[in-house]
Amino acid sequence: MEHSVEKQFTKEMMNKILETYQLDSNFKKLGDFENYAFEVYQNGEAKILRVTHSSHRSQKELESELDWIQYLHGCGISIPAVFLSPNGKTVEAFEAEDSVFYACLFEKAPGNPVKVDDFSEKLFRIWGKVTGKMHRVTKNYQPGENIQPRSHWNGNDLLQLEYYYPKEDKEALAAALKVIEEVEKLPRTIDSYGLLHTDIHSGNFFYDGETIHIFDFDDACYHYFASDIAIPLYYSTNSKHFYGTKEERNEFARGFLKAFLEGYREENTLSQDCLETIPLFLKQRDIELYAVFSKKVPIEDRNERIQHWIDEIKERIEKNEAIVDLDLSANLI
Repeated sequence: MEHSVEKQFTKEMMNKILETYQLDSNFKKLGDFENYAFEVYQNGEAKILRVTHSSHRSQKELESELDWIQYLHGCGISIPAVFLSPNGKTVEAFEAEDSVFYACLFEKAPGNPVKVDDFSEKLFRIWGKVTGKMHRVTKNYQPGENIQPRSHWNGNDLLQLEYYYPKEDKEALAAALKVIEEVEKLPRTIDSYGLLHTDIHSGNFFYDGETIHIFDFDDACYHYFASDIAIPLYYSTNSKHFYGTKEERNEFARGFLKAFLEGYREENTLSQDCLETIPLFLKQRDIELYAVFSKKVPIEDRNERIQHWIDEIKERIEKNEAIVDLDLSANLI
C-alpha cells in the first residue's frame, strides 16, 4: 500500500469501520497490497472485511463488483456471499483527510489455501470446471438498477505503459505496445468476451478437496474468456517452476492445460480460434506485471526473487515470447 494511504488509515478509522458494521474489536490483518483485507468477527463468527482507498476504486466501481458477485453467488458459483451493512449497503464510505475509504463485508470462504504441493490433475480439472461455469452464466448477466457496468480490460490503469515503464526500457515498451494492439484487434462476441474475474490464480481461492471457492474480484472487468484461462496457467507454471527451465515449464503447462480444459468443457465451450489466443494473453500478463512492479515495488525494496522475476519478464517482453511454448492444435487440446 502507498505510504500516503497508510498514513490516513489510522486506528481510529479502523475502529469506526468495526463499529459501523457491529463487529468485534479484535481482528487479524490478511493483506494490504491494493486493498486492506482483515479477518474480523461478529459474535465470534469469522468474516472478511475489505477496505479500499478511493485512489484505487470508486464507490460505483465497488458496487458494480459486488452486484456481479451477488449474481454469481445466486447462480450457484462457489464464492463468498456479500453481507449488507446494518444500514443496508453493500459498500460503506468513511471520509479520511482528503479522500475516502470504502468498506465491504464478505463471508469467509471454506476450504484451505492452496500450496504448490496441492497441485494435481483433480484440482486443475475442478479449477477449469468452475471457471467454465462462471463464463457460461456471466453471458446472461445484466447489471442491477443504478449499477455502473464494470470497465473493459483496456481501461486498466496499468496499461498506461508509457507512464509506468522505466524510461530506459524503450525496447520493452515498444514490444509491449504491439501486443496490446494485437489484443485490441480481436473480435468481441458473447461466446468469447464477457465480464470476468481476470485473476483466478491459486492465491485467490480456497480448496476443500472437492471444489474451489473463489474470492478477490477486485480486478473484475470485461475481457476475453481465453484470458481467464491464461492467468491460471501463467501463475501455476510460475509457482511450480519459478527457477525452472523452459522445458520444465512447457511440460507442466501441457499437463495443466489438458486437465483444466477437460473441466472447463464440462461447463462451457470455447472455439479453437479463442483457445489459440491463450499465448497472447500470457504475454499480456507479463506486460501488466512489469507495470505493477514498476508502480508498487521500488528498486530498493526488491529482493533477489522479485528481481529475478522482473528480469525474466523484461526479457520475454523484449523477445515477444510467452512464459511457455504451447502447441494449441485442436487434436492436442
